[in-house]
Amino acid sequence: MITQVEFQLAKPEDAAHLSALALRSKGYWGYDQQFIERCRSELTYLPEHIASGSYTFIKALDYHHHQILGFYVLAHSKTTTVELEALFVEPSAIGQGIGGQLINLAKQTATQQGYTSMLIQGDPNASDFYIKFGAKLQGKKPSGSIPGRFLPTFLLPLNKQRQW
Repeated sequence: MITQVEFQLAKPEDAAHLSALALRSKGYWGYDQQFIERCRSELTYLPEHIASGSYTFIKALDYHHHQILGFYVLAHSKTTTVELEALFVEPSAIGQGIGGQLINLAKQTATQQGYTSMLIQGDPNASDFYIKFGAKLQGKKPSGSIPGRFLPTFLLPLNKQRQW
């Protein structure tokens, strides 16, 4: 069991670890290896992505073991809506509250950056998770990895005064 988590900006040298974690996390949902391989390109993060300034990469670390437990990525926008590009949790840490801490921190970060809403394209298996944290199903969007597959999209308001 994880007792203490700290959050840090990811560094370019974390890219390979984040990519591997994203694939392991995707595999948690029971997808076969062929499916995971088809997602590899879309779930690969390069050092230049992290260093670009076009994204905010935040990683969650087990305070005692310094193991990366999860991460999220916000894709910056010139509008008032930011996109939650990714949110992944190490499979062994799923169910321990790491995902909830990450989504709440992503909301806080986006609000501090001046955004009023967050767009999320999620895995169908994660729909209940995003709804639990206030997102509303908005529609669907084609998968970037699997032709003919559509993924649910959600909109999450960040302004506390706004009511749905």
